Amino acid sequence: MATTERLERMRLLLSAALETDAIDLIDDSHLHAGHAGARDGRGHFRVRVISPKFTGLRTLQRHQLVYRSLGKMMQTDIHALSIAAHTPDEAPDEAR
Repeated sequence: MATTERLERMRLLLSAALETDAIDLIDDSHLHAGHAGARDGRGHFRVRVISPKFTGLRTLQRHQLVYRSLGKMMQTDIHALSIAAHTPDEAPDEAR
């Protein structure tokens, strides 16, 4: 799957599951060329997501919710995912 298709699929899955206020996705795969996890075609990504569904959840629970939202992509398309998960009240002003 092409990078733009992956990013769009990730965006759709996160938006649907988390009712997001904002999502920023960055593909960092080029920084990991030759890395063992990148050889199989899976990518390295960063996501910043703002969702009211994170309210009352600890960091680990928020990350688990993101992983569940991405479902099978975590095994087929994503090798590494850096997550910044905020509620609308916690989000930096520039992220809203």
